[in-house]
Formats: sequence, structure tokens, C-alpha cells
Amino acid sequence: MTKYYTKACNFYFGSTSIEKVNKKLSFPLHGKKTISFDTIEILSRKKIRKINIKEINKLEKKLKKKILFDLKQISKKKIFKGLNFSSFPILMGVLNLTPNSFSDGGKYNSRKLGEIHAKKLVKDGCGILDIGGEATNPGSNEVSKDKEWKRVFPILKKVKKLSVFISLDTRKSILMKKGIKNKINLVNDVSGLDYDSDTIQVLKDSKIPFVLQHSQGNPKTMQKNPKYKNVVLDIYDFFEKKIQFLRLKGIKHNNIILDPGIGFGKNLKHNITILRSISIFHSLGFPVMLGTSRKRFIKDLSGVNDSKERLGGTISSSLCAIMQGVQILRVHDVNEVNQSIKVFNSLKF
Repeated sequence: MTKYYTKACNFYFGSTSIEKVNKKLSFPLHGKKTISFDTIEILSRKKIRKINIKEINKLEKKLKKKILFDLKQISKKKIFKGLNFSSFPILMGVLNLTPNSFSDGGKYNSRKLGEIHAKKLVKDGCGILDIGGEATNPGSNEVSKDKEWKRVFPILKKVKKLSVFISLDTRKSILMKKGIKNKINLVNDVSGLDYDSDTIQVLKDSKIPFVLQHSQGNPKTMQKNPKYKNVVLDIYDFFEKKIQFLRLKGIKHNNIILDPGIGFGKNLKHNITILRSISIFHSLGFPVMLGTSRKRFIKDLSGVNDSKERLGGTISSSLCAIMQGVQILRVHDVNEVNQSIKVFNSLKF
């Protein structure tokens, strides 16, 4: 039996979008009339068909039912514990407390420097502060749970005073437990919850919100010739199967964020394909997060114009994501990305 997927496209913004939604000429994204779409791509493993929403009633009955269900998932307002998506994107500020992270390793791995940078990220407008004590970029080695917690704990104690939504970037269930005791709000596990067999139970018992990220392989080996049949649909199927698995394991809440994992077991072509088609993941019914900040694909595309911070590439890929309705952007340079969004929105709307 052919499996079909629904991707929203041809987006409208601001007053134009509101007018089209009110006239039922477009569907709102996430319950927001200020961003909407009037065209969908119906995808299968064999072909892609693009239609205007006015043509949905002409579809074969079974396919029409599937498309209408997906449209409901795309259009519904996202309710998430502790986060407000009425104005998006929300910026997740990166705080790496490591000596070896790919772009800022060693810059903030002292208690004082980590605290100063956390305050700056919040001041610059991050809605989520993502704290990590283990580098998971390509080629990195695993860090012991004791060393990782020793890096993270002093900062966790300090940032609780900042009244910011705190995410803990870890693959280890014991750190998740300790973080939850220290009032974190979100677990961000880059392994797709596969690294530690105890993780699912911790998430079930605590009912804490979490990020479900796609990753192929582990940080040490994930960039050694990654392969997919269809990278976008393979990731979609991964999310769908994992959500079904989590439901069976007793995790019933919808406080789940999906991250396709740019650079985690993907080559340049894979990354570009995901970025161009990221709106397909809205039909799964959960908020979507994207992390392109300072990543290698920017160097691969920019060539001689590469730079250490890769700010231009981060901003351009972030704006591309915004135009497809992505709700969360994980970034290092919160102030600059915030600036670009404000100017972009002023011009776009």
C-alpha cells in the first residue's frame, strides 16, 4: 500500500495571510492567521503531486481523509508546557560548558564565564537556554557522566535565578534525573532517545517535555558516509515510529519537539534537502526545531567566504526556516539572529 505524506507550501504572511484565512483561501499554520498556506505537496516514495487546497475535495476518498487529517495537525494551535508559540520563532540559546565543542569549546567552561554568557543569552532574547556538558559534534568522544555533571551542575544552580526556560542537552538518563531535580524544563537528547536504555522510563516517570532529534549513528562515526533512501521521508518515518513507540511505553503528553538533526549523520545534500522541505514535519502535529548555527554545511556552501562564526549562513538558513513556520531555532548568536528576525518580520509583514 502506498504511503502518502503532506507538506505545506506557498506561504503567506501578515495582513495578506489573515485576509486569505478569513476568506478560507488558505490554512493557518499552528492556529496563527498571520502565517498560512494555500498549496500542499502530496508525496510518496515514488512521486510528488502539488495541488491547491481548493482541489482537495477532488481527491480519492481514502487519500482525501489522510490529507484532511494532516491539515488538521498542521493548522492546530500548539500547546506546550512552559512555552508560548503565539509569537515564534522562539530562540534556543546554546551554552556549551565544554572544552571541545565544535565552535565555542573552551570559551564558557569555567563557572564564571558560563554564568556571564547565560545572562547575555537571556538578555539578548533567548526563550530557551540549552545547557550542555558533552560535545556531540562529529568525531567527538564520549564524556563520563560524572565529568558531564560536574560541568553542568554549578551553572544550573545559577541560571535558575534568571527565570528562563531551561533545557538540558544530554544523552544520559542519570543526568536527566539530576537535572529534573534541579528544575530543568526540557530534555534535549541528540541521540533520539536511543543512547541510554533508561531514558524512556525517566521521561515517562517525570512527564518532562523533551526534544526528539533524528540522528544516524553516533558522534564519533556519524559523518562517515551517511546514507538514506529518501532523507526527508526516512526522518519523517523515524519520528512517526518513535512517537508510536513512546505512546506504547506510556508517554501520553504532547510536550514533544521534533528536530531533524542537521549535521547528525547527514552530508551536504541531505542537509540542504531537509532545509528545503522542513515544513513536511508540521503534519506530525508537534513543534519543529532547527539547529543550523555555525554548522559545517555553511562552510561547504560558502567556500572562500566561510568565517569562524558563520553568522551569515546561520541567519539565512534561520530565515528560510521561519518562512516555513519552524517554531524554534537553536542558535549561538542570539542577539544577531534576533536582530535579523525583527528586521525580516518588519519587511515581510
